Amino acid sequence: MKTKIFKILAKLNKAILPSYTKKQLDLSKASKLQLAIIGWRVYVTKHAIE
Repeated sequence: MKTKIFKILAKLNKAILPSYTKKQLDLSKASKLQLAIIGWRVYVTKHAIE
C-alpha cells in the first residue's frame, strides 16, 4: 500500500516538478528551493522502489 502511494507521487513529481538534471544544474549554485525539490524527488523515488 505504502509503495503504491509513493509510485503515484513519483509519477506526479515527474509530470509537475522540473528536472534539474536535464537542465544540468550545478548543485553548488542551486537555491534553497531547488535543493528542497531535489531532496523531495530523491525521497519519493527511494521509497517508491522499496
